[in-house]
Amino acid sequence: MSRGSDQSRPRPDDRERKRPGLLLGRPFGVPVYVTASWWIVAVLITLVYGGIVQSRLALGPASYLLAFVFAVLLYASVLVHELAHSLVARGYGLPVRRIVLYVLGGVSEIDREAPTPGREFWIAFSGPLLSLLLAAGAFALAHLADPFSVPGELLFQLWIANLLVGVFNLLPGLPLDGGRLLRAGVWKLTGRPHTASVVAAWGGRVLALLVVALPFLFAWSAGSAPGPWAIVWGVLLAGFMWMGATEALNNARVRARVPGLRARELARPVVSVPADLPLAGADRRADEEGADEVVVTDAGGTVVSVVHPAAAEAITDARRAWVPVSDVARALTEHSTVSADLEGEELLTELTRHPLPEYLVREADGALLGLLRASDVNAVISGRSARRG
Repeated sequence: MSRGSDQSRPRPDDRERKRPGLLLGRPFGVPVYVTASWWIVAVLITLVYGGIVQSRLALGPASYLLAFVFAVLLYASVLVHELAHSLVARGYGLPVRRIVLYVLGGVSEIDREAPTPGREFWIAFSGPLLSLLLAAGAFALAHLADPFSVPGELLFQLWIANLLVGVFNLLPGLPLDGGRLLRAGVWKLTGRPHTASVVAAWGGRVLALLVVALPFLFAWSAGSAPGPWAIVWGVLLAGFMWMGATEALNNARVRARVPGLRARELARPVVSVPADLPLAGADRRADEEGADEVVVTDAGGTVVSVVHPAAAEAITDARRAWVPVSDVARALTEHSTVSADLEGEELLTELTRHPLPEYLVREADGALLGLLRASDVNAVISGRSARRG
């Protein structure tokens, strides 16, 4: 089943993640990957559904081929569902990193959260809406075909696949689309996106418990024992939903700390030294001026690099008197400067746009205020104190 859109906030030192699987293509410019775990579900669907097709159409071994086609159609339906999320998000100006199809469905990786509950609603609702429209169209066409023919069976599979994807994702709990719809509603009513995320995430946890219980409730109501496959699928889906809801809770805690980010407060005091100054001399200058960091300037006084703490610490005391700071410094780039006035979401957006280990923090007039380390920002949004010194 589709996981819907994933709008978790990247951290400022995140790099482009490794490819999660095979690149299928770039429809509408959105990279689509399928993981190796997809074959697990494809094989299970082929084995289970193949027997059903054989009983309906008596195609022999071809029944399992048709069952495999159903597995492909199911994931094609998930892909169309995710493309709807991605295209609506892009229409609102939100960057979409990629779509990933995996063992239990798919996810659209959207780099920023929707800025309003209304946009959150439409991004979330677009996927199930398109799935249900496709289900309705396939259902209508299926009634025009012979139900005991291959075209009739394929149309039957198509509307069932889209109906499953659409209805399941409307369940009101994260990480499903219905959870994002619930979040949008609570956000609209309360004006508090953090509270909305917590409510929707706990909705997902409650749903996970219900999914585990359903096979047993159905079996007991019928006076029988639950089937092993029903238990396995219930546990798999519930585990997926529980983990997604837990991740959403963690993301909500992180986002609640973002407004507290202030470049001015997080900037470490610095001392500027020439490139040929020995480390021992830089240490003395830093102690005298109460600086935490050492930046290196060229002959014209322009800051060109930052002393790398680990590299500097690796130099023994005996060698510090003659090893120049330039030997243990890391070069700065054109993106290594941020404004001292940046705060909250604006600061995090700027840092994630160009992920680097450190940034010079400058005042509006260009004066150097200090050095901002990505590790300090990550510490704050993770609930830890920024390391100083």
